[in-house]
Amino acid sequence: MNKAVFFDRDGVINNDSGYYYVSDPNDFELNPGVIELLKWLKEQGYLLIIISNQGGISKRVYTINDADKVHDKMAAMLKAHELFFDEIYYCPHHPENERCICRKPDTVLIEKAISRFSVNVKESFFIGDRETDIEAGQKVGLVSIKTEANQDLRLVIPKIKEIGRIS
Repeated sequence: MNKAVFFDRDGVINNDSGYYYVSDPNDFELNPGVIELLKWLKEQGYLLIIISNQGGISKRVYTINDADKVHDKMAAMLKAHELFFDEIYYCPHHPENERCICRKPDTVLIEKAISRFSVNVKESFFIGDRETDIEAGQKVGLVSIKTEANQDLRLVIPKIKEIGRIS
């Protein structure tokens, strides 16, 4: 079985200050400490997976193609540091337009990743900046770590060490 860290995207991986939706690659900027945290997690043997709500797609503020372009930019930025996310899952729905079971705090996307990658939830985490992130992680048995929006992610390393899920 594998261990993984699940991340929310906007506000955790990338800075979303001043944006309701980060849908333009030109607006995508990594938060401080992202590179250092991801490198450290990879060294510890964790898979890295994004679980994100992208309701602006349903609201027609941006398209799936726009979301993919943002993810392509993120991938290029990480590749420069020899890093990558093992997978990116996102919910394109919004409760104003339709009901779904993949939007956090529901857990379908997390469960899909757990199954696909044979993730041991007892050795894994969810890192997010909203209560919906924390609730989603907890529903499937992940230790969930709440960050402040756009905080330096190096601050998460001592929390993970403290919890003691480093084998």
